[in-house]
Amino acid sequence: MQNENLDITEQKKPASRMKYLQLVDYINSLIEDGTLQIGDQIPSLNQLQTQLRMSKETLLKGLNYLLEMGVIEAIYRKGYFVKKVSINHSCHVFLLLDKMNVMREQIYRSIFKSLKDVGDIDIYFHHHNYKVFEKLIKENLGNYTHYIIATFLKEDVTDVLNLIPAEKRIIIDYNQQGLSGNYSCIYQDYGYDIYCSLLQLQDRLKKYEKLILIARPEAIHAQQVIDGFLHYCVKSELPYSIESNVEEKNFRKGNAYITFSRYDTDDVSLIKLAKKKGYELGKEIGLISYNDTAVKEILEGGITVISTDFEMMGKAAASVILNKNIIYKRNPTKVIIRNSL
Repeated sequence: MQNENLDITEQKKPASRMKYLQLVDYINSLIEDGTLQIGDQIPSLNQLQTQLRMSKETLLKGLNYLLEMGVIEAIYRKGYFVKKVSINHSCHVFLLLDKMNVMREQIYRSIFKSLKDVGDIDIYFHHHNYKVFEKLIKENLGNYTHYIIATFLKEDVTDVLNLIPAEKRIIIDYNQQGLSGNYSCIYQDYGYDIYCSLLQLQDRLKKYEKLILIARPEAIHAQQVIDGFLHYCVKSELPYSIESNVEEKNFRKGNAYITFSRYDTDDVSLIKLAKKKGYELGKEIGLISYNDTAVKEILEGGITVISTDFEMMGKAAASVILNKNIIYKRNPTKVIIRNSL
């Protein structure tokens, strides 16, 4: 239904309310009383200017606010249309993740728990596909108050990310380089984390003859992990190797393995080989895995892990929105020692 003749001049507007918010209040009241419903078109910019006697700049500011909150949507060459019926929350968050797994779910739940009373969250996934990543961001520019994004793409995504105003940009997990402005980032320092974690495990590693890193070359953060691993091995004078896959021909008693496979398939392969050859995990074969899960807590009596605190990462991202500040910090990583080492 069209609403070209709505008389906004009759609406009472408190003098203490900023002008662009008077428009927001009015549009919201029309939605709440049913005059405007989802899918309805609101008056054009020219009509609003005539009725309200506000400048186009003020009106656009109010409309942009409604866009960011997800209350209205802009359709090219048609105008603005009602998208939702409530504006009770103070923030509208665009959450873009690479995929959904146990770790990403921890981030999402932490953000949701922190913001559930003040914000709406829309979640998207790019699945490490640059075109999907670019399309999702470009199509949603100006539609949200904040953008929380995990990248992990091989392509350079800085130009796309720089399209988002810096103060609205919150990068999580991977410390994307080359971004402009004063923005927030809560990241893992993969090289530093593995180096410090291996130092913490040094006494347990002494019983093994060789330390092997299973590093999948397609992983975007592989080189940082390799650099930290090499730093530790060279400094500790421990024999080492870096392999892209678990292979039976290289599997030896006395080896300790570090894995960070996307789907933990390397952990399963190593456990199977240990059983096949009759080696006891944690004594004759060592295993350190990245990222803790409930399964790793009980599998084979427990798998030793190097794991960042994903719940804390989500809380930190939410705190940027709640406290209206900018933070740039490394997310803490911990070592959980279990029977596999």
